[in-house]
Amino acid sequence: MDKAFDAVVIGRNEGARLLRALAAAQAVARRVVYVDSGSHDGSARAARDLGVTVIELDASRPFTAARGRNTGLAALPDAEFVQFIDGDCILQPDWPMQALSHLHAHSKAGLVFGRQFEAAPDASVYNWMTDWEWNKPLGPNTFCAGCLMVRADALRAIGGYNEDLIAGEDDDMCHRMQSAGWQTWCIDTRMTEHDARLLSLRPWWRRSLRAGHSYAELGVLHGAAVGQRRRALLWGGVLPVIAALGLVFWWPITLAVAALYALSVLRQWRGFRAQGLGAGRAAHVAGLLMLSKFAEAMGMASYWRARAAGRRRKLIEYK
Repeated sequence: MDKAFDAVVIGRNEGARLLRALAAAQAVARRVVYVDSGSHDGSARAARDLGVTVIELDASRPFTAARGRNTGLAALPDAEFVQFIDGDCILQPDWPMQALSHLHAHSKAGLVFGRQFEAAPDASVYNWMTDWEWNKPLGPNTFCAGCLMVRADALRAIGGYNEDLIAGEDDDMCHRMQSAGWQTWCIDTRMTEHDARLLSLRPWWRRSLRAGHSYAELGVLHGAAVGQRRRALLWGGVLPVIAALGLVFWWPITLAVAALYALSVLRQWRGFRAQGLGAGRAAHVAGLLMLSKFAEAMGMASYWRARAAGRRRKLIEYK
């Protein structure tokens, strides 16, 4: 199975991280295609210097991760298996053999992905939370993130990624893959090291906005993300309105809502303490998880506003 797959790396202004991602892919893949989405930091030139095939997307259509991955796949028409890699991720050397073995052993597996982990989870609470989010459930019907190995014909058969989506394109693809009878596997093998570099509140908040946007759109397309949408609407939308009305009509209502927030955060705090987090870090994470519901609700609202107005939502970048 030595170099029995090809790799597509996508990126935009990833700098030195991209070079590490490309070098790791070159070490194990047969061919590497890099698709650049309008970088202005010399990424495309640096990638060419490494000897990989470079495709620069033009600005005639919006840049999306889906468009980048589809373009890379189209450049490999004879590929049997393709590993997709985001430009801020480093492929682990033992992953390809495990992924290929799984795909060969499971004929209904359309794709497989493994454990993604942060390069510096302790650099900030936001990095830690991102690392925690990567802990996906194992099994044959799990929803992947951007890095995965796919059976290329299975992806081609469902029409590739949906290039109209600015977020949630991976979940959408998994939904369509499963609807076509394919399994989308998560296995317990380290796959990619991710470098989120979320060191302040603002980029983390924008990442949460993007998540909310994807929940709303996936709900329209597939009736999906039901739990995420309900939680965002309850904690980030309905309860704040009730609390505001309580200030006007009867203040004990506002106190009751505040108590609900406090109890929810306390429950989360206890859960993280049980996982071994220190009291301070657990409190920080629990509070941010609650705060994220407000950002997610705003992201959902922005999707619905744009949809009602017939506008295309602009890409929500957080780096």
